[in-house]
Amino acid sequence: MTAASRRVPDQATVIPIESAPSWTPPPGAAPAFADRLAEAVGGALAGRLGPVAESVLGKDWEGRAANGLAFLRRRITGDYEVDEFGFDRELTEEVFLSLLRPLAEKYFRVEVRGIEHIPAEGGALVVANHSGTLPLDALMTQVSIHDHHPAGRHLRMLAADLVFVLPVVNELARKAGHTLACNEDAQALLERGEVVGVWPEGFKGIGKPFSERYKLQRFGRGGFVASALRARVPIVPCSIVGAEETYPMMGNAKALARLLGLPYLPITPTFPWLGPLGLVPLPTKWTIQFGEPIRTDGHPPEAADDPMLVFNLTDEVRETIQHTLYRLLVERRSVFF
Repeated sequence: MTAASRRVPDQATVIPIESAPSWTPPPGAAPAFADRLAEAVGGALAGRLGPVAESVLGKDWEGRAANGLAFLRRRITGDYEVDEFGFDRELTEEVFLSLLRPLAEKYFRVEVRGIEHIPAEGGALVVANHSGTLPLDALMTQVSIHDHHPAGRHLRMLAADLVFVLPVVNELARKAGHTLACNEDAQALLERGEVVGVWPEGFKGIGKPFSERYKLQRFGRGGFVASALRARVPIVPCSIVGAEETYPMMGNAKALARLLGLPYLPITPTFPWLGPLGLVPLPTKWTIQFGEPIRTDGHPPEAADDPMLVFNLTDEVRETIQHTLYRLLVERRSVFF
């Protein structure tokens, strides 16, 4: 066919996007797929994989497998709840805390004291010291409260801006119940009756040199105290011993940290010299002590606007944590035992 014989349309036919053909899964497709998947996996476990599953999961492997398949089905079908902050309770309990639990129980052997000071219901603000180069202390506090509190309470942590600009980390933090460290979010969670965790030292705490271990840095302007006063919830001081020695920070590559947009870039006895192996924390023995609550319901909500009262309460919380740290250090037999 010659070029002259080709028929070229005068104008191309444009199909509006709203009229373009599309495909959507028929109703019930996801549940049907989930059921077939559960049936296939269940059949495999009941067959030749049964002995293997029993050796890995124990004698109660059938119950665990059933729970796991039920969880998988809910994730596929979307039959789970997420609150307005992005907190996914089921995913946190079944996945995140399950991954952290061996680290807390077997590796750091966390000893939890004073858990009864966290109320069984209603809001409370947990204020803790921050240390260790990486924020493992916050994660260990989260799993410890859930596992040791009789009510299995969840700690809703206030995190720095950096957490919510990192890809993947941002999404995981939201689903685990963390939110931005601002007074508005803190007060909203406290008024809803949540247990909220804050580490007022921030990057100055976790990024301080090893020579300044267990010496509290500034607690900022006391915004966390103002939030507790407005919500009229108790403040629970929390002292953590053991985190300081997980990554002994001997130096800070400041120039490279600024280039990467990081608050600091630690130099430890193992990092960066051992490469990725240098990220493995030392197996120190941890103690997490929750102190007696400092009540705020004796003050009217407008007391949050009194700078002197806020300063005094902030100083009281800081001094309580510092003195408890000194006492725990005196009682400690060894860093690792």
